[in-house]
Amino acid sequence: METKSTVRLSVSSPAFREGEHIPSRYTCDGENINPALEVGRLPEGTQSLALIVDDPDAPGGTWTHWLVWDIDPATTLIREDSKPGTEGRNDFGNVQYGGPCPPGGTHRYYFKLYALDRKLGLREGSSRQDLLKAMEQHVLGSGELMGRYSRL
Repeated sequence: METKSTVRLSVSSPAFREGEHIPSRYTCDGENINPALEVGRLPEGTQSLALIVDDPDAPGGTWTHWLVWDIDPATTLIREDSKPGTEGRNDFGNVQYGGPCPPGGTHRYYFKLYALDRKLGLREGSSRQDLLKAMEQHVLGSGELMGRYSRL
């Protein structure tokens, strides 16, 4: 995703650190709820935030677990088990968070946050492609948090 600047947002979680194992509570083996995310260093002019959670290690290619946009730019904490904005359709076919559920091995899960210079106004249930197209030329900065998960 091309950005207008090199602003790097901070994205962290009280549930796990960069590169660490994601607790099963946030996966298909647990409660399947989103972990809390702490957000910081938003660039001036941010009008909304967008979040894409995906797994690039999925057997058929990158698997989308959660799409959210039009998140309030005043947000500093995306709460656990929340709906912080308008949600899109994930690759499970649902309009909600779908936690890590790898078929085998250890997978990486990226929580990618984007600061945008406008609200997107996409309808709920829109696709990842719809979101990426709407974000084009409107990204002021981005940041990500990566966690790992493997099933027992």
